[in-house]
Amino acid sequence: MALVSQQLARQGKRVGLVPTMGALHEGHLSLIRRSASQNDAVIVTVFVNPLQFGPREDFARYPRNLARDVRLSRAAGADIVFAPSSRALYPSGFQTRIDVDRLSERWEGRSRPGHFRGVATVVTLLFQVTRPTNAYFGQKDYQQALIIQRLARDLQLSVKVHVLPTVREPDGVAMSSRNAYLTSAQREQAAVLPRALRAARARILAGERRARSILSRVRRLIRQATDARIDYAAIVDARTLEPQPRLHGRVAILLAVWIGRTRLIDNLLVDVP
Repeated sequence: MALVSQQLARQGKRVGLVPTMGALHEGHLSLIRRSASQNDAVIVTVFVNPLQFGPREDFARYPRNLARDVRLSRAAGADIVFAPSSRALYPSGFQTRIDVDRLSERWEGRSRPGHFRGVATVVTLLFQVTRPTNAYFGQKDYQQALIIQRLARDLQLSVKVHVLPTVREPDGVAMSSRNAYLTSAQREQAAVLPRALRAARARILAGERRARSILSRVRRLIRQATDARIDYAAIVDARTLEPQPRLHGRVAILLAVWIGRTRLIDNLLVDVP
């Protein structure tokens, strides 16, 4: 992969990178299609990264189907699928980890200790090996996207990080590989997340500026789903991820909710009038 990347660079090709953990869905495919429209060559990586899973998380059962991922990637416009083994990226004796401090401390970082260290480490390795001009990530993992943008700036990496809107199912549920874990009844209950986000946005646009009041409404809505258990619900500054007790500027509404044994995340950006 490194040799191919060097050859593409010598040819002056614009390279687009779409990092994934496989189990591709329309959200991933939208990133691949955007990359294909803006670059000369598109690389899709498929790697279920063990460093970003905690000891009690779903690494072993995370869905894997490389043949399907290759077929879908090619149909969406990918030129190369890079699917390294763990040993290839993390050979014996590998000791380096990368931390992006402040942005990683809250929300997903607090609920999943070490998660963003694993993300930052693997993304840096993938950038190094593939040498992309542009890299594409989805807004559904909003905190992750901000961290990767900060990583690229701080390390002065020659890659532009693009964050594209979340792709949703007809009922508003954000597309996610983990949706496959839900039973049919739980899948119906998962629609409470986008409903709660829309309700929060409506309260903001109607003039409510107190985060506590809006979040109280959000939590009541989510608890109507019998299998739902809230990990966190927050309204934060969209750039810093710091909580905003009184709202102004651009804010991000962040949700992490367990539906049964499946943890789902979602978010919505709102420009406060």
